[in-house]
Amino acid sequence: MKVTFIGAAREVTGSKTLITTIEGKKILLDCGMFQGKGLETDELNRRTGVNPAELDHIILSHAHIDHSGLIPYFYKLGFRGSVICTTATRNLCSIMLPDSGHIQEADTEWFNKKRARQNLPPVNPIYEAKDAEEALKLFIAVDYNRRFYINDKINVKFTNTGHMLGGGVVNLEINENGKKIHLAYTGDIGRPHNRIIKGPEAFPQCDYLITESTYGNRLHDTEKQTEEDFLKIITDTCVVNKGKLIIPSFAIGRTQEVVFVLNKFFNDGLLPRVKVYVDSPLAVNATDIFRMHLDLMNEDVKREIKEGDHDPFSFNNLIYIKKVEQSKELNDLKEPCIIISASGMAEAGRVKHHIANNISNPRNTIMMVGYCSPTSLGARIQEPGLKEISIFGEMHVVKARITRMEAFSGHGDYLEMKSFLDCQDKSHVKKTFLVHGEYEVQQFYKGILTEDGFENIEIPAYLNEFELS
Repeated sequence: MKVTFIGAAREVTGSKTLITTIEGKKILLDCGMFQGKGLETDELNRRTGVNPAELDHIILSHAHIDHSGLIPYFYKLGFRGSVICTTATRNLCSIMLPDSGHIQEADTEWFNKKRARQNLPPVNPIYEAKDAEEALKLFIAVDYNRRFYINDKINVKFTNTGHMLGGGVVNLEINENGKKIHLAYTGDIGRPHNRIIKGPEAFPQCDYLITESTYGNRLHDTEKQTEEDFLKIITDTCVVNKGKLIIPSFAIGRTQEVVFVLNKFFNDGLLPRVKVYVDSPLAVNATDIFRMHLDLMNEDVKREIKEGDHDPFSFNNLIYIKKVEQSKELNDLKEPCIIISASGMAEAGRVKHHIANNISNPRNTIMMVGYCSPTSLGARIQEPGLKEISIFGEMHVVKARITRMEAFSGHGDYLEMKSFLDCQDKSHVKKTFLVHGEYEVQQFYKGILTEDGFENIEIPAYLNEFELS
């Protein structure tokens, strides 16, 4: 069989890896959108790298948009195969993909108004919410650790990565010429201890490994240090400076984890008396899905819910916002508060408006809690010595404090990822491919894995092909 890398090759986001069997079956591992690439983003997302109508299956490692977000576009272009994923991933995609479609529609409407002023013809959104709704009919949900037979020669099993609710290693078994080939695609790898969901689990031995490398050159702070620093930022911003703390956060996973920590602060009597707003309809709906999957929570959370008889995603000072009018009212709010809003890279969504309205006030703080692509707004506002920045085409003076706390990230650091991969007998792995990372980071991580005993490590570029046998 052949593997072709058509997304997240020497870069983060846009995950797509094509498997073509000797009999011509085409299987796409993830179908993610490129994000945070500025003017390049739309062009990259329209460049599929494969004819969607020719695909037989998409196997989805998890629901984040940079792994799932182009499924509706592929549907629009003729894909009618099956989308195979875990039950929780399907449930999350049921809200995330239509939401993404609405974002495409809204962004295109805004863009076309700008084009009209320049006497330019309008453009069409890459896909719409209705495409997402139709694409969801193709989804097949499979429980963790249950082997699903696509046909008599191809089967797949998902094992937990601990990265986000429903995230799984794709353990693919393909029988060619009477020989079984075991390929493992990790998707994104979580941290050994996740505050909410179960941690990563060992996955079956593979012959070929495709694995992420987002934080391939970084180490995270400890959980205790992270929470102490977070509480200090809250106190300095909301109590000492009487300002607003703006937290751009991915609606799925990251937002729930931040809320979980704030809930802990509240229950321990540590949270200052300020209101906390979760300003993201998607995050509100996603939190309801988290509540549906208590079986995927870690033992601490299960015990807390059972013994404490309370919701870990709710406390008295917490307000979930859905309506856009309520979101706009936060711009006129004068009192100190915490606003958690999507998206995590600050490229789209309501948080972009909150940043624009608050970045020029020295009393405020903008706290990034995860990875941002280099060209995204979230990355650009972190540039040292930044004096002003363009948001929505207007220049804003930067006076707010800009800080970063990547230990909230759902991605493991390089030691945590390496430890996760230690379940493999390295001598049995014929080749390892590093994806979903910046090239310089991947080179560093390749050295780490080589020292750990992995051999034949490749860092594929766009459209690189390899024969697997």
